[in-house]
Amino acid sequence: MSILKDLSKKLQKEIKEAGYEIKNFNLLPSNRKDLGDYQINDAMQLAKIYHKNPREIAEDIVKVLEQDDRLTNINIAGPGFINITLSDEFLVDSLNKMSKKKELILDKKQKKKIIIDYGGANVAKALHVGHLRSANIGEALKRLAKAFGYEVLGDAHLGDYGRPLGFVVLEIKKRYPELPYFDEDYQGDYSEIELPITNADLEEIYPYASTKAKEDDAYLEEGRNITTKIQHHERGYYDLWKKIVEISKKDIKEVYDKLNVSFELWLGESDAVEYLDELLEKLENKELIQESEGAKIIEVKEENETKPMPPLLLIKSNDSVSYETTDLATILQREIEYQPDEVWYVVDKRQALHFEQVFRASKLAELTKAKLLHIGFGTMNGKDGKPFKTRDGGVMQLKELINLIVEETTKKIENEAIQGKEREIVAEQVAIAALKYADLIPTVETDYIFELEKFASLEGKTGPYILYSTIRMKSLLEKAKEYSSKKAHTIGKGNEKEMIEILLSLPETLEKALNDKSLNEITEYLFR
Repeated sequence: MSILKDLSKKLQKEIKEAGYEIKNFNLLPSNRKDLGDYQINDAMQLAKIYHKNPREIAEDIVKVLEQDDRLTNINIAGPGFINITLSDEFLVDSLNKMSKKKELILDKKQKKKIIIDYGGANVAKALHVGHLRSANIGEALKRLAKAFGYEVLGDAHLGDYGRPLGFVVLEIKKRYPELPYFDEDYQGDYSEIELPITNADLEEIYPYASTKAKEDDAYLEEGRNITTKIQHHERGYYDLWKKIVEISKKDIKEVYDKLNVSFELWLGESDAVEYLDELLEKLENKELIQESEGAKIIEVKEENETKPMPPLLLIKSNDSVSYETTDLATILQREIEYQPDEVWYVVDKRQALHFEQVFRASKLAELTKAKLLHIGFGTMNGKDGKPFKTRDGGVMQLKELINLIVEETTKKIENEAIQGKEREIVAEQVAIAALKYADLIPTVETDYIFELEKFASLEGKTGPYILYSTIRMKSLLEKAKEYSSKKAHTIGKGNEKEMIEILLSLPETLEKALNDKSLNEITEYLFR
């Protein structure tokens, strides 16, 4: 248990001895540091329960608290606000204890298994700046939940089964018609075929094919047919699709590695396909499937609901499955294979309607016992307030964004002794810190402006400043080892007391971040 939480429990007991019982009591940081470090604001609420003047109640409580040698400068302000200051000896002793016992920093929670879906990369398509927030926020939440003792599985949940991949395979067929994948008479082993395509080729083919499908109806229809063939595991097309997934996945992993983002599960939409028959059976047994213009849907609008709520598209008119369907199959897959207590989806807030439909359908079909939560995040925008773009107005690749920041941080390295490969490594480490810290400063759901020069600065609320400060702290800690190991029970006149109070507030900061599924509390804490 944290020191402040333990102190709150003991003060709660002392207040009960004064004749007043406060449920869910917590010691609060003071709004008036000139009056005290912390405050107790319960006298007004107690006055309603005990039918007494709040000032009189506060005076009764103060008489008891004055016997506690951990507290000094106990005073009453206004109608009954109690201000207290913690003694120097208690602060120093608490800090020494906290530095030696990790359990005073993190209260372990009850056992719980959580799956965090925070990848969402589309196979054959370059990761763009929109993928940063999902990976960054998801990774931080995963580490935070693990620190509190939860079992957490991060799932990349690759987009590897939708129509765009059908277009990619179609375009490869147009460019390389001689490949055995498209030869109906081929009886050999497809795994032995050397595909003359790199990930860079796929990144060029994906947008080309997607654009052409919008302009050419015949191309669109052919791509849809190939998508259906892939989804039905048709020989050749399905084998080529698997090869494309492997090529793309290797590049996706390399980018995530640069961001220090890792996943316990590298599953995609396609991995849930084997559960489609079971899913459809459950939906049919619940009589949830309806026919609509050749497609199959699920009505998810609730009774007496006034806002628009379109039905969930289950099976398209061409017999291919929708993104919503693979998400439902994934929920069923996770329930059968992992039995999670909770599933967190760290996905752009603009997908809120999609997840509302999927969660409602899952509940109607009773697919899982897990609590499903969409943690929707805002967008990273340019100075024009619109989603971050390249100079020519295109969607910026995540690799390109990282390179831009590396260029900027390289300029900040003034130490001439750092050269060559070492300089590249340092610049990249500082760049990743700049990128990740800046991305976590705003609340999760907030859109924010990405300013390259500002976020790469060595001054202010930035990742490079935090790194620079950390190095300075490590130097001071090394020097401190040379001094006497005698315990001090006094605090200097500078900001040492404030520093200790900030350090003691770490457990509450981390717990709030976990409860709120947010991270800006931690970035603010680090800066303080």
